[in-house]
Amino acid sequence: MKSMSKCTGGKSTVLIADDNAANLELLCDLLSEQDYELICTADGDQALQVIHNQSVDLALLDVMMPYKSGFSVCSLIKANPETRFIPVVLVTGLSSVSERIQGIECGADDFLSKPVNKQELLARVSSLLRLKESTDELENAETVLNSLALSIEAKDPYTRGHCDRLANLAVALAQHLGLPDEQLLALRRAGIVHDIGKIGVPEHILLKPGPLTDEEWRIMKEHPVIGERICAPMKSFRLVLPIIRHHHEKFDGSGYPDGLKGAQIPLTARILQVVDVFDALTTDRPYRKALSFEAAFALMRAEVERGWWDRRLVEDFESLICGSAVLLEESETVSVC
Repeated sequence: MKSMSKCTGGKSTVLIADDNAANLELLCDLLSEQDYELICTADGDQALQVIHNQSVDLALLDVMMPYKSGFSVCSLIKANPETRFIPVVLVTGLSSVSERIQGIECGADDFLSKPVNKQELLARVSSLLRLKESTDELENAETVLNSLALSIEAKDPYTRGHCDRLANLAVALAQHLGLPDEQLLALRRAGIVHDIGKIGVPEHILLKPGPLTDEEWRIMKEHPVIGERICAPMKSFRLVLPIIRHHHEKFDGSGYPDGLKGAQIPLTARILQVVDVFDALTTDRPYRKALSFEAAFALMRAEVERGWWDRRLVEDFESLICGSAVLLEESETVSVC
Protein backbone atom coordinates (compact mmCIF):
# COMPACT_ATOMS: atom_id res chain seq x y z
CA MET A 1 0.00 0.00 0.00
CA LYS A 2 1.32 3.41 -0.91
CA SER A 3 1.70 5.75 2.01
CA MET A 4 -0.36 8.91 2.35
CA SER A 5 1.48 12.07 1.40
CA LYS A 6 0.67 15.73 1.97
CA CYS A 7 1.65 18.68 -0.22
CA THR A 8 1.68 21.94 1.72
CA GLY A 9 -0.56 24.72 0.48
CA GLY A 10 -2.96 27.36 1.65
CA LYS A 11 -6.62 27.79 2.46
CA SER A 12 -8.91 25.14 1.01
CA THR A 13 -8.09 21.48 1.54
CA VAL A 14 -8.36 19.21 -1.51
CA LEU A 15 -8.19 15.45 -1.10
CA ILE A 16 -6.87 13.44 -4.08
CA ALA A 17 -7.33 9.67 -4.14
CA ASP A 18 -5.80 7.51 -6.90
CA ASP A 19 -4.00 4.16 -6.72
CA ASN A 20 -1.87 5.04 -9.76
CA ALA A 21 1.23 6.88 -8.54
CA ALA A 22 1.72 8.70 -11.86
CA ASN A 23 -1.88 9.96 -11.91
CA LEU A 24 -1.63 11.01 -8.28
CA GLU A 25 1.55 12.94 -8.93
CA LEU A 26 0.07 14.57 -12.03
CA LEU A 27 -3.03 15.82 -10.22
CA CYS A 28 -0.93 17.07 -7.32
CA ASP A 29 1.40 18.91 -9.71
CA LEU A 30 -1.48 20.49 -11.63
CA LEU A 31 -3.00 21.87 -8.41
CA SER A 32 0.23 22.68 -6.57
CA GLU A 33 0.44 26.22 -7.96
CA GLN A 34 -2.93 27.08 -6.43
CA ASP A 35 -3.55 28.23 -2.87
CA TYR A 36 -4.73 24.79 -1.73
CA GLU A 37 -3.61 22.25 0.83
CA LEU A 38 -3.36 18.94 -1.02
CA ILE A 39 -3.72 15.57 0.68
CA CYS A 40 -2.87 12.60 -1.55
CA THR A 41 -4.04 9.06 -0.79
CA ALA A 42 -3.62 5.77 -2.64
CA ASP A 43 -7.00 4.09 -2.12
CA GLY A 44 -10.57 4.57 -1.01
CA ASP A 45 -10.03 3.41 2.57
CA GLN A 46 -7.27 5.97 3.09
CA ALA A 47 -9.46 8.68 1.58
CA LEU A 48 -12.29 7.91 4.03
CA GLN A 49 -9.83 7.90 6.92
CA VAL A 50 -8.67 11.41 5.98
CA ILE A 51 -12.24 12.68 5.67
CA HIS A 52 -13.09 11.15 9.03
CA ASN A 53 -10.10 12.72 10.79
CA GLN A 54 -9.92 16.23 9.35
CA SER A 55 -11.76 18.93 7.45
CA VAL A 56 -11.78 18.50 3.66
CA ASP A 57 -13.25 21.04 1.24
CA LEU A 58 -13.24 18.96 -1.95
CA ALA A 59 -12.46 15.36 -2.95
CA LEU A 60 -11.01 14.23 -6.29
CA LEU A 61 -11.58 10.48 -6.48
CA ASP A 62 -10.37 8.01 -9.05
CA VAL A 63 -13.24 5.67 -9.88
CA MET A 64 -11.23 2.42 -10.10
CA MET A 65 -9.36 1.99 -6.81
CA PRO A 66 -8.60 -1.00 -4.55
CA TYR A 67 -10.55 -1.68 -1.35
CA LYS A 68 -13.24 0.91 -2.09
CA SER A 69 -13.99 2.37 -5.50
CA GLY A 70 -14.56 6.06 -6.08
CA PHE A 71 -18.28 5.25 -6.37
CA SER A 72 -18.29 3.63 -2.92
CA VAL A 73 -16.31 6.43 -1.29
CA CYS A 74 -18.58 9.05 -2.83
CA SER A 75 -21.70 7.23 -1.60
CA LEU A 76 -20.32 7.06 1.94
CA ILE A 77 -19.35 10.74 1.92
CA LYS A 78 -22.81 11.80 0.75
CA ALA A 79 -24.61 9.46 3.16
CA ASN A 80 -22.94 11.03 6.20
CA PRO A 81 -24.68 14.26 7.37
CA GLU A 82 -21.32 15.59 8.58
CA THR A 83 -19.62 15.23 5.17
CA ARG A 84 -22.44 15.27 2.60
CA PHE A 85 -21.72 18.84 1.51
CA ILE A 86 -18.11 18.08 0.52
CA PRO A 87 -18.02 18.40 -3.29
CA VAL A 88 -16.88 15.15 -4.93
CA VAL A 89 -15.35 15.00 -8.41
CA LEU A 90 -14.97 11.54 -9.94
CA VAL A 91 -11.89 11.24 -12.14
CA THR A 92 -12.34 8.42 -14.62
CA GLY A 93 -11.33 6.91 -17.88
CA LEU A 94 -14.79 5.35 -18.10
CA SER A 95 -17.05 6.90 -20.67
CA SER A 96 -20.25 4.83 -20.82
CA VAL A 97 -23.55 6.47 -19.98
CA SER A 98 -24.36 3.79 -17.37
CA GLU A 99 -21.16 4.55 -15.47
CA ARG A 100 -21.89 8.27 -15.49
CA ILE A 101 -25.38 7.54 -14.22
CA GLN A 102 -23.90 5.40 -11.44
CA GLY A 103 -21.72 8.35 -10.46
CA ILE A 104 -24.70 10.69 -10.36
CA GLU A 105 -26.70 8.19 -8.29
CA CYS A 106 -23.95 7.96 -5.68
CA GLY A 107 -23.96 11.76 -5.36
CA ALA A 108 -20.99 12.94 -7.44
CA ASP A 109 -20.96 16.69 -8.01
CA ASP A 110 -18.86 16.58 -11.18
CA PHE A 111 -16.73 14.39 -13.45
CA LEU A 112 -13.29 14.69 -15.04
CA SER A 113 -12.21 12.43 -17.87
CA LYS A 114 -8.69 11.06 -18.23
CA PRO A 115 -6.36 12.35 -19.49
CA VAL A 116 -7.12 15.37 -17.32
CA ASN A 117 -6.98 18.80 -18.92
CA LYS A 118 -5.30 21.29 -16.58
CA GLN A 119 -7.56 24.25 -17.33
CA GLU A 120 -10.69 22.15 -16.99
CA LEU A 121 -9.41 20.73 -13.68
CA LEU A 122 -8.62 24.17 -12.26
CA ALA A 123 -11.96 25.62 -13.37
CA ARG A 124 -14.04 22.78 -11.92
CA VAL A 125 -12.13 22.71 -8.63
CA SER A 126 -12.36 26.50 -8.26
CA SER A 127 -16.10 26.52 -9.01
CA LEU A 128 -16.90 23.75 -6.55
CA LEU A 129 -14.78 25.31 -3.82
CA ARG A 130 -16.72 28.56 -4.20
CA LEU A 131 -19.93 26.56 -3.83
CA LYS A 132 -18.54 24.84 -0.72
CA GLU A 133 -17.62 28.22 0.76
CA SER A 134 -21.18 29.45 0.25
CA THR A 135 -22.54 26.28 1.86
CA ASP A 136 -20.22 26.74 4.84
CA GLU A 137 -21.42 30.32 5.24
CA LEU A 138 -25.03 29.12 5.32
CA GLU A 139 -24.16 26.47 7.89
CA ASN A 140 -22.35 29.05 10.00
CA ALA A 141 -25.32 31.40 9.79
CA GLU A 142 -27.66 28.60 10.86
CA THR A 143 -25.35 27.80 13.78
CA VAL A 144 -25.48 31.45 14.88
CA LEU A 145 -29.29 31.46 14.68
CA ASN A 146 -29.49 28.26 16.71
CA SER A 147 -27.11 29.64 19.33
CA LEU A 148 -29.13 32.84 19.53
CA ALA A 149 -32.38 30.89 19.93
CA LEU A 150 -30.89 28.70 22.68
CA SER A 151 -29.50 31.75 24.49
CA ILE A 152 -33.03 33.18 24.64
CA GLU A 153 -34.30 29.87 26.01
CA ALA A 154 -31.52 29.80 28.62
CA LYS A 155 -32.74 33.07 30.16
CA ASP A 156 -35.75 31.25 31.56
CA PRO A 157 -34.99 28.18 33.71
CA TYR A 158 -38.54 26.95 33.15
CA THR A 159 -38.00 26.51 29.41
CA ARG A 160 -34.64 24.72 29.52
CA GLY A 161 -34.61 21.98 26.87
CA HIS A 162 -37.87 23.27 25.35
CA CYS A 163 -36.42 23.82 21.85
CA ASP A 164 -34.83 20.37 21.60
CA ARG A 165 -37.98 18.69 22.84
CA LEU A 166 -40.11 20.58 20.34
CA ALA A 167 -37.78 19.68 17.48
CA ASN A 168 -37.86 15.96 18.42
CA LEU A 169 -41.60 15.78 19.05
CA ALA A 170 -42.52 17.75 15.93
CA VAL A 171 -40.39 15.50 13.75
CA ALA A 172 -41.87 12.39 15.40
CA LEU A 173 -45.42 13.58 14.69
CA ALA A 174 -44.52 14.57 11.12
CA GLN A 175 -42.96 11.16 10.51
CA HIS A 176 -46.11 9.53 11.92
CA LEU A 177 -48.10 11.54 9.37
CA GLY A 178 -45.77 10.56 6.52
CA LEU A 179 -44.48 14.03 5.70
CA PRO A 180 -41.52 14.26 3.27
CA ASP A 181 -37.92 14.71 4.44
CA GLU A 182 -37.77 18.40 3.55
CA GLN A 183 -40.71 19.08 5.88
CA LEU A 184 -39.07 17.02 8.64
CA LEU A 185 -35.93 19.14 8.32
CA ALA A 186 -37.99 22.34 8.38
CA LEU A 187 -39.74 21.22 11.57
CA ARG A 188 -36.45 20.26 13.23
CA ARG A 189 -35.04 23.70 12.44
CA ALA A 190 -38.26 25.46 13.46
CA GLY A 191 -38.33 23.59 16.75
CA ILE A 192 -35.04 25.27 17.63
CA VAL A 193 -35.62 28.79 16.26
CA HIS A 194 -39.42 29.20 16.46
CA ASP A 195 -39.20 31.73 19.30
CA ILE A 196 -36.06 33.53 18.14
CA GLY A 197 -38.17 36.68 17.69
CA LYS A 198 -38.36 36.95 21.48
CA ILE A 199 -35.00 38.67 21.24
CA GLY A 200 -37.11 41.74 20.43
CA VAL A 201 -39.22 41.37 23.60
CA PRO A 202 -37.92 43.15 26.74
CA GLU A 203 -36.84 40.75 29.49
CA HIS A 204 -39.22 42.26 32.05
CA ILE A 205 -42.07 41.14 29.76
CA LEU A 206 -40.51 37.87 28.67
CA LEU A 207 -39.84 36.69 32.24
CA LYS A 208 -42.84 38.27 33.98
CA PRO A 209 -44.35 35.64 36.31
CA GLY A 210 -47.84 37.16 36.35
CA PRO A 211 -50.39 38.12 33.69
CA LEU A 212 -49.29 40.58 31.02
CA THR A 213 -50.93 43.95 30.55
CA ASP A 214 -52.64 44.69 27.25
CA GLU A 215 -49.60 46.68 26.07
CA GLU A 216 -47.17 43.96 27.19
CA TRP A 217 -49.27 41.36 25.39
CA ARG A 218 -49.25 43.47 22.22
CA ILE A 219 -45.44 43.53 22.33
CA MET A 220 -45.23 39.79 23.04
CA LYS A 221 -47.44 39.01 20.04
CA GLU A 222 -44.92 40.67 17.72
CA HIS A 223 -42.28 37.98 18.27
CA PRO A 224 -43.36 35.61 15.44
CA VAL A 225 -43.05 38.43 12.91
CA ILE A 226 -39.69 39.50 14.33
CA GLY A 227 -38.51 35.88 14.18
CA GLU A 228 -39.57 35.54 10.56
CA ARG A 229 -37.72 38.76 9.72
CA ILE A 230 -34.52 37.53 11.42
CA CYS A 231 -34.53 34.23 9.55
CA ALA A 232 -35.79 35.54 6.19
CA PRO A 233 -32.30 36.09 4.65
CA MET A 234 -31.63 32.33 4.96
CA LYS A 235 -32.79 30.81 1.67
CA SER A 236 -32.42 27.36 3.21
CA PHE A 237 -35.12 28.40 5.74
CA ARG A 238 -37.77 28.81 3.02
CA LEU A 239 -39.99 26.13 4.61
CA VAL A 240 -39.17 27.23 8.16
CA LEU A 241 -40.45 30.80 7.86
CA PRO A 242 -44.19 29.93 7.73
CA ILE A 243 -43.77 27.79 10.86
CA ILE A 244 -42.06 30.61 12.74
CA ARG A 245 -44.71 33.16 11.72
CA HIS A 246 -47.82 31.03 12.24
CA HIS A 247 -47.17 28.69 15.19
CA HIS A 248 -49.34 30.90 17.43
CA GLU A 249 -52.35 30.96 15.11
CA LYS A 250 -55.51 29.15 16.28
CA PHE A 251 -57.91 27.04 14.26
CA ASP A 252 -60.83 29.43 14.90
CA GLY A 253 -58.86 32.49 13.76
CA SER A 254 -58.30 33.91 17.25
CA GLY A 255 -54.53 33.46 17.17
CA TYR A 256 -51.77 35.79 16.01
CA PRO A 257 -50.15 37.48 14.12
CA ASP A 258 -52.47 37.10 11.11
CA GLY A 259 -55.66 35.57 12.49
CA LEU A 260 -55.51 32.62 10.07
CA LYS A 261 -58.22 29.96 10.29
CA GLY A 262 -58.24 26.20 9.79
CA ALA A 263 -56.35 25.01 6.73
CA GLN A 264 -55.08 28.54 6.12
CA ILE A 265 -52.54 27.73 8.84
CA PRO A 266 -49.70 25.70 7.28
CA LEU A 267 -49.75 22.06 8.36
CA THR A 268 -46.19 22.28 9.68
CA ALA A 269 -47.13 25.28 11.83
CA ARG A 270 -50.12 23.35 13.19
CA ILE A 271 -47.84 20.43 14.03
CA LEU A 272 -45.43 22.66 15.93
CA GLN A 273 -48.22 24.42 17.83
CA VAL A 274 -49.67 21.08 19.02
CA VAL A 275 -46.36 19.84 20.39
CA ASP A 276 -45.60 23.32 21.76
CA VAL A 277 -48.83 23.33 23.78
CA PHE A 278 -48.14 19.79 25.00
CA ASP A 279 -44.62 20.68 26.13
CA ALA A 280 -45.81 23.85 27.86
CA LEU A 281 -48.47 21.90 29.77
CA THR A 282 -46.16 19.06 30.82
CA THR A 283 -43.28 21.18 32.16
CA ASP A 284 -43.11 23.33 35.29
CA ARG A 285 -43.91 27.00 34.81
CA PRO A 286 -43.73 29.90 37.29
CA TYR A 287 -47.52 29.97 37.63
CA ARG A 288 -48.16 26.19 37.94
CA LYS A 289 -46.59 22.75 38.22
CA ALA A 290 -46.33 20.42 35.23
CA LEU A 291 -49.47 18.50 34.34
CA SER A 292 -49.47 14.77 33.84
CA PHE A 293 -49.64 13.65 30.22
CA GLU A 294 -53.21 12.45 30.77
CA ALA A 295 -54.27 15.81 32.21
CA ALA A 296 -52.45 17.68 29.43
CA PHE A 297 -54.26 15.76 26.70
CA ALA A 298 -57.59 16.23 28.49
CA LEU A 299 -57.03 19.98 28.50
CA MET A 300 -55.92 19.96 24.85
CA ARG A 301 -59.07 18.05 23.87
CA ALA A 302 -61.13 20.69 25.68
CA GLU A 303 -59.28 23.40 23.77
CA VAL A 304 -60.03 21.55 20.52
CA GLU A 305 -63.73 21.87 21.41
CA ARG A 306 -63.16 25.61 21.89
CA GLY A 307 -61.86 25.73 18.32
CA TRP A 308 -58.19 26.37 19.09
CA TRP A 309 -56.32 23.35 17.68
CA ASP A 310 -56.52 20.94 14.77
CA ARG A 311 -58.58 18.04 16.10
CA ARG A 312 -56.96 15.43 13.84
CA LEU A 313 -53.45 16.47 14.80
CA VAL A 314 -54.20 16.41 18.52
CA GLU A 315 -55.75 12.95 18.16
CA ASP A 316 -52.81 11.70 16.09
CA PHE A 317 -50.31 13.14 18.56
CA GLU A 318 -52.09 11.60 21.55
CA SER A 319 -52.21 8.26 19.75
CA LEU A 320 -48.50 8.51 18.93
CA ILE A 321 -47.50 9.42 22.49
CA CYS A 322 -49.85 7.09 24.34
CA GLY A 323 -49.34 4.17 21.99
CA SER A 324 -45.63 3.89 22.63
CA ALA A 325 -42.75 5.43 24.51
CA VAL A 326 -40.95 8.56 23.36
CA LEU A 327 -37.50 9.93 23.92
CA LEU A 328 -37.78 13.05 26.03
CA GLU A 329 -35.42 15.34 27.91
CA GLU A 330 -31.92 13.98 28.65
CA SER A 331 -32.59 11.03 26.34
CA GLU A 332 -34.62 9.18 28.97
CA THR A 333 -37.20 6.81 27.49
CA VAL A 334 -40.39 7.01 29.53
CA SER A 335 -43.81 5.43 29.28
CA VAL A 336 -46.29 8.23 28.86
CA CYS A 337 -49.92 7.12 29.04
